[in-house]
Amino acid sequence: MAQYLLSIQQPVGDQPPDPEFLTGVMRQLAEFRDELVASGSWVFGQGLYGPETATVLRPRDGDVLVTDGPYVEGKEHVGGLMIIDVPDLDVALDWGRRYALATTLPIEVRPFQGGGV
Repeated sequence: MAQYLLSIQQPVGDQPPDPEFLTGVMRQLAEFRDELVASGSWVFGQGLYGPETATVLRPRDGDVLVTDGPYVEGKEHVGGLMIIDVPDLDVALDWGRRYALATTLPIEVRPFQGGGV
């Protein structure tokens, strides 16, 4: 088995979806997570607060500089993540496709080095 990171790529600056749409997405996400848990592939998953809540620690001249805000600014940010444990990339991509459909957002699928966390 190998572990993969499935990260939600959330658009920056978009207005929150209307409550009815969000209710449907949350229902689909609950169903998706239930299926993933039932398959024995779920390891961990959680949404993240927005990038404005980030604190960045940068090594500089033997010290660490602490700054507020995201490390990089872009059109998207990581909005949540999930770690799964599956046999191979094909299975990880299948779960990633289903995650994208449930969230209606892009999902990045990346393997962990060494096959696990």
